[in-house]
Amino acid sequence: MPQSASSLAPPRGTVPRVLIVDDSAVARAALGRYVEASGRFELAGAVGDASRALAFLATQRVDVILLDLEMPRQSGIDALPQLLVAGAGARVLIVSSAAAEGAEVTMRALALGAADTLVKPVAGAFASRFGDTLLARLDVLAGPAALPEPARRVIAPAPLVAAAPAFDAIAIGASTGGIHALASLLAAVPAAVTQPILVTQHLPPSFSPYFAAQVGVSAKRPSLIAQEHGRVRPGEVVIAPGDAHLVAHALPDGGAATRLSQAPAPTGNLPSVDPMFASLAAVYGPRLLAIVLSGMGRDGLEGARAVRDAGGTVLVQDRGSSVVWGMPGAVAKAGLAHGVMSPAELGATIAAGGSR
Repeated sequence: MPQSASSLAPPRGTVPRVLIVDDSAVARAALGRYVEASGRFELAGAVGDASRALAFLATQRVDVILLDLEMPRQSGIDALPQLLVAGAGARVLIVSSAAAEGAEVTMRALALGAADTLVKPVAGAFASRFGDTLLARLDVLAGPAALPEPARRVIAPAPLVAAAPAFDAIAIGASTGGIHALASLLAAVPAAVTQPILVTQHLPPSFSPYFAAQVGVSAKRPSLIAQEHGRVRPGEVVIAPGDAHLVAHALPDGGAATRLSQAPAPTGNLPSVDPMFASLAAVYGPRLLAIVLSGMGRDGLEGARAVRDAGGTVLVQDRGSSVVWGMPGAVAKAGLAHGVMSPAELGATIAAGGSR
């Protein structure tokens, strides 16, 4: 009787396992050398196309998949959903020359569930700087805070949201893994919810137009890049540009307007979630719902504290569904989260509180 994939696969151990999927033998060899020479990761395998990767994953468990986008027979972007399922929790890092800044395919890959992207050098141009960057990405994606754990709920000392809060605005902060989580969240929010949604996602400036377009599709409502003195309007999603913080101030008529700031943030992020949360807390007080999605670091922690101090509600993504439980985990561990949920549950909470 054949063994199952889970019985054949070694358990996730102290050395994360990496699978390379790239049609270039030169790229496979170069990437493999970086992985093996690091001493921090195990090269589980290197295959030349998606079909071989799926066959490999049928019998082996890995922690990270390095995936090229441009391959014969089936492109990486087309194979990505299957690889995510077959990988059973493995994080997918896109390593491709097609993953240039601003490339629409990069946004598609992130929206489909890729954890991160890295531009692959042309053949023969692999250098130590690229290797250092690759290993740094692997450290994040295969670190203890990133690997999946059994499903569980982490409830902070703050009371869990028993009923959906009523709110006038929604603020969402995210980083690594946040694009896919945000898409899942927004898909669960019906058109009946007309409260404005303001989003800060850590991305380079050139990605902003593609990200805004992707968010508009997921949210099924207008999505625009924040402007200086732009009015916050019902039924719209406002996105922080990649080169400025999105902050807000109250208008005399009771509304709110956006401002753009490049003031240094304590976390060093630009844009940063903290100033967005803090400024919106000052405008909306207890009528603000703030959400922290997957991301590395602690951006959003101090902003969440400001939201709580103003009487607002703070929710965070759970560890099991996060690519990196850094940002949401920091808020939860500080006792600032009213609830810890999956993206779909977060969307359902918005739906329940926003359609009143």
